[in-house]
Amino acid sequence: MDADTAWVLVCAALVLFMVPGLALFYGGMVGQKNVLNMMNMNLYCLGIVPILWAVVGYGFASGDWDFPLFGDFDAFWLNGVDDMVAKREFVFGMTFAAITPALISGAVAGRMKFSAWAIFVPLWSFIVYSPVVYWIYGGEGWIFNLPAHDFAGGTAIHINAGAAALALVLVLGPRKGWPRDVDFPHNLPLVLLGAGILWFGWFGFNAGSALASDATASHAFLTTFLAAAAGMCSWMLAETIKDGKPTALGIASGIVAALVAITPAAGFVGAMSSIVIGAAAGVLCFLAIGLKLRYKYDDSLDVVGIHMFGGIIGGVLIGFFADSGAIEGADFIDGVFFGGGELLGNQIISIVAVMAYSFVATYIIAMVLHRTMGIRSSADDESVGLDQSLHAETAYNN
Repeated sequence: MDADTAWVLVCAALVLFMVPGLALFYGGMVGQKNVLNMMNMNLYCLGIVPILWAVVGYGFASGDWDFPLFGDFDAFWLNGVDDMVAKREFVFGMTFAAITPALISGAVAGRMKFSAWAIFVPLWSFIVYSPVVYWIYGGEGWIFNLPAHDFAGGTAIHINAGAAALALVLVLGPRKGWPRDVDFPHNLPLVLLGAGILWFGWFGFNAGSALASDATASHAFLTTFLAAAAGMCSWMLAETIKDGKPTALGIASGIVAALVAITPAAGFVGAMSSIVIGAAAGVLCFLAIGLKLRYKYDDSLDVVGIHMFGGIIGGVLIGFFADSGAIEGADFIDGVFFGGGELLGNQIISIVAVMAYSFVATYIIAMVLHRTMGIRSSADDESVGLDQSLHAETAYNN
């Protein structure tokens, strides 16, 4: 095994570890009668998505044919995934495919039928996620050839999931009693533990996206670390100015918001620029989560505010801060502040296109499920709690 393969496989394991980290992060933020349901929604993605990725997802997201919208199907049923390089890239991509729909689950906490979620995830992964991955990373994808930059999935994963979350909550409707009479986070230590695991795993997420053990990987590791630190501090500052005190939930949210924002930029911006991006994400995402009250959409765990807006912040700021001179041997289009002119417009085009496609396609999927099997839990089930009503178990014996 060569060093590159070892590195990519270790990073794939780190990304996989992010899914239980996300389960803890989300699980701590819901009320105690919905903890297991929230965690089950996350972990289910580790079961169904890898199977789908092996059978059809990877083939739909990859290919060498001259078509800009989706893959050529040659890799269906793992056809052609034979050598070491192909297998390591398949496995790495599979972990990304698994965590992306899991991100969406936080928006619908406490009110979506698990049976509907079980159908939604594979449909969304195939219809929405795989084509978007091809647009951005496929050799003939239209965003790849625009070109626009997305190092590790800020657009493909976070904006994609955030826009999908917004569409899904609009179909579902708000929780009973929202915004005043809803459960508060029941276990903040779980939230902090989950955020710590996510931060740890994010090094594999971003540095592993270099797909090699090289200068770009080490640089992405550095920018990821600095951005997260800056985001935590800036969210704390914004929260203190607005509310008078920093909170544990704010600390965790600032870390995640900054990690989201640096995801598309980690291998394209300098170290000091990553601090600016992380700090901007901490403040702007703190403000963005308040939009749900103004525009009346019940995004339970702030998936839209943190993932969609965080991804937008990072994606747009690449257009200003991309700097090929910051990374040894790098060759890509620079941002406005480093002599580039066209990149900023390309970034905005790619962001708007992915948001629009993800929102519309997800809305259609959700409406079809709503009209056929129903996606909203009953009022009685929500009152009892989805742990007991949908899974016949509870997290706590009290």
